[in-house]
Amino acid sequence: MASASGGARLRSDAVRNRARITQAARSLIVTRGLAVEMDEIAREAGVAVGTVYRHFPAKNNLMEAVLAELGAEIEGTHAEAVSRVEAGRSAGYAELAALFRRAVVDANEERLLRELGPAGGPCLPPEVQLQAESAMNYLIAAAHRDGDLRADVTMSDVELLLTHAPTAHTSRKERERWVTLALRSLASPERVAEDLVADRSRDQ
Repeated sequence: MASASGGARLRSDAVRNRARITQAARSLIVTRGLAVEMDEIAREAGVAVGTVYRHFPAKNNLMEAVLAELGAEIEGTHAEAVSRVEAGRSAGYAELAALFRRAVVDANEERLLRELGPAGGPCLPPEVQLQAESAMNYLIAAAHRDGDLRADVTMSDVELLLTHAPTAHTSRKERERWVTLALRSLASPERVAEDLVADRSRDQ
């Protein structure tokens, strides 16, 4: 009969292996797309291909797990942004700017969503989409209260910009420039002036 400690160790190993498999899948999907094979994912994760199939009987099961994991991370990112603003540790505009940079400049989530989503575009679980919309609306309202956004900016404007953002195939420098211009289009004249002064100070 296996000891309790032995069983706990096995469970711990299984959890670590599952995490290594999903991380390997994410890395390969970003660089190779959905054509990546299960044996390639196993090699990247450093486990036997049989271990991959024990956790995920079919490739589709693994892709669903990766999408669920990504959705949870996105939920966490938005919740943390809202929490910082609520606690007075950050401002709505600063958090919106950070989310733009995460989505467009870092682009790891965008790449995964583009690969995992249907032909019509990325698709996250409805609850994740609702949470994201709620968080963005909160940040927009907070930025309006601070006078950092143009008075007419709405959630629809933010969605429109992000929908037409450059993809990860565009150079990082160009994506960074796009984010700068997009934020200026949303920001109030006072906010733009402050940002330009800060930019000149950094360049000196």
